[in-house]
Amino acid sequence: MKTTHIIILVLIAAAIAVLVQYSGDLTTYETIASAKEKEGKFVNLIAKLDTTHAIEYDAVKNPNYLSFTAIDTLGNSIKVVYHDTKPTDMEKSERIVLKGKVQNNQFECEHILLKCPSKYKDDPNAMKKQLQTSN
Repeated sequence: MKTTHIIILVLIAAAIAVLVQYSGDLTTYETIASAKEKEGKFVNLIAKLDTTHAIEYDAVKNPNYLSFTAIDTLGNSIKVVYHDTKPTDMEKSERIVLKGKVQNNQFECEHILLKCPSKYKDDPNAMKKQLQTSN
């Protein structure tokens, strides 16, 4: 074999290795029902904070325990337990991306990503509220 053939084969093998590595990072989002079917497996959920249930968080007693109820677009809900500090402005978030696994009929969350509401929406009252809070 010529050295150019060997170099080309090495480059192809490296490209395949990179593609295989990054294909594992492609995430799919589950519903609460499908996450419950995959109990014990790491999944990503997109949900909203269920405001009809209380958020359990006491920064003085245990700053690394947060519990709340999440609801998905299909109306399914699940109790979420997060062992870290409560994200700032979680209540204002439009959607929440939860990364973790379902165990014992609750979602053991490892990471929370907040999808904040867009400040560029056409809301005539938003500008009034912002002006009132800045005064």
